[in-house]
Amino acid sequence: MWNWLQGKWTSSVDYVTGPELWVMLGKGVLNIIVILLLSYFIIKFGKQVIQNIFKRRRKGPFKITQRRELTLVKLLENTLTYMVYFTAAIMVLDTISIDVRTLLAGAGIAGLAIGFGAQNLVKDIITGFFIIFEDQFSVGDYVQTSSSEGFVEEIGLRTTKIKHWTGKLHIIPNGSINEVTNFSVHNSIAVVDVSIAYEGDIIRAEAVIEDLLQELPKRYQELRGTPELLGVQSLGSSDVVLRIIAETDPMEHWPIARMLRKELKNRLDEQGIEIPFPRLVMYSRQEEQEVVETTS
Repeated sequence: MWNWLQGKWTSSVDYVTGPELWVMLGKGVLNIIVILLLSYFIIKFGKQVIQNIFKRRRKGPFKITQRRELTLVKLLENTLTYMVYFTAAIMVLDTISIDVRTLLAGAGIAGLAIGFGAQNLVKDIITGFFIIFEDQFSVGDYVQTSSSEGFVEEIGLRTTKIKHWTGKLHIIPNGSINEVTNFSVHNSIAVVDVSIAYEGDIIRAEAVIEDLLQELPKRYQELRGTPELLGVQSLGSSDVVLRIIAETDPMEHWPIARMLRKELKNRLDEQGIEIPFPRLVMYSRQEEQEVVETTS
């Protein structure tokens, strides 16, 4: 028994210290490094090819919008990365003498079993496909869903990333996106209300505002035409409210609305037209009684 153990120990030491093991390990490590380097260069070269394809497409007769182009480029780059990484992982496992065929067969059976319970995942993928296919929204669009609002950072087959203007990044499963409002497709409308005092001349105020609106398209390129004065919108407790609308480039209605308020304030001040502030009239019951007694 002792001789057998001693023989095993001697053979193990010879195997560990022998050149065959270290040559095999060196080849394995070298193969893994080569696989990883090839994967890196394939991904880098593939992304460059994808970008060049879309650059050439811009010069062709069939053009797509920049929004849709950014979305497709990002999706294709992600798909290429996943495929190359998966293939590299399989090759690394095969290099370290793990039976890949048995592993894939087991994964296929396990995937079939998991698939029955992965209905949400399938729903996310199908919804993501139709979002991209129907061009419902694209990378760079400003959208609003039932749970979040912001600029679309990335659209994948399973999730969509929306970045809020405060910096928060919302990662939303595509299957949960039931309704989307896209602010970046069509021109926007800026709506501005301006108040005029009841004592003021409404006709003159409207004329002053109309003259100002005619000047604005030459100074602000975001405007799509001359802003329109609709007229009296409402009669407030201490003011008459006039409403102005202006068609702008997509997503420019907020800055244009701020610009309109500033321009209106400056022009009305120049013309001596008062923008009223809330007023409170107070009556003294005691003084009112004294007046009644005096008149009687």
